[in-house]
Amino acid sequence: MNDRVQTIEQSPGYGYAVSQEQRNKVLRNTYWLLALSLIPTVLGAWIGVTTGITQSLTGGLGLIVFLGGAFGFIYAIEKTKNSAAGVPVLLGFTFFMGLMLSRMIAMVLGFKNGSDLVMTAFAGTAGVFFVMASLASVIKRDLSGMGKWLFVGAMVVVVGGIINVFVGSTAGMAAISMAAIGIFSAYMLYDLKRIIDGGETNYISATLALYLDVVNVFQSLLALLGIFGGERD
Repeated sequence: MNDRVQTIEQSPGYGYAVSQEQRNKVLRNTYWLLALSLIPTVLGAWIGVTTGITQSLTGGLGLIVFLGGAFGFIYAIEKTKNSAAGVPVLLGFTFFMGLMLSRMIAMVLGFKNGSDLVMTAFAGTAGVFFVMASLASVIKRDLSGMGKWLFVGAMVVVVGGIINVFVGSTAGMAAISMAAIGIFSAYMLYDLKRIIDGGETNYISATLALYLDVVNVFQSLLALLGIFGGERD
């Protein structure tokens, strides 16, 4: 009994105690589910690229479909995260995100070096995740205060991205992409540290947060690589 009590620690910044065993379990399950979520994402992207099903989703129409689908799925995930339906709904969301990514991927693949750019973006995203996971495991400082600032930054990026859909500025897209890489890389660190500190005890919610971080970093890296590194035939 005493050993069990000693494994319970106060979670910094979150106001309640979670055992180290439970934290490790949530982190382990989150990593497994995050890896699994990449499968439907790749499948959705492949279907989108090969069929061209998302090519007509431009401008306002594409924005409406994306925002409606994304927020609908996120709402459903939060409603089902404590039930058996939680994982299938999350995987359905990742398939949807793959479809939405396929339009940008198809555009980049149109460059002579498109395949290299996609692989570079993937490797770069994996590198960012590895660095942030390593930092989260060694940083002892409470990072819970970062949340509100990161949320404001993310909202600025989202609003800027929506405006740029209608403006169509390449320079604006590059600036937004660079900002997004910085903000969502920091969000990755924040979300990982939150799991490690016991601030998130549901692995489905934890996976959703990290997945959104990863997708945003990948998409932004891919956009920058396409803008600055794309080689036309």
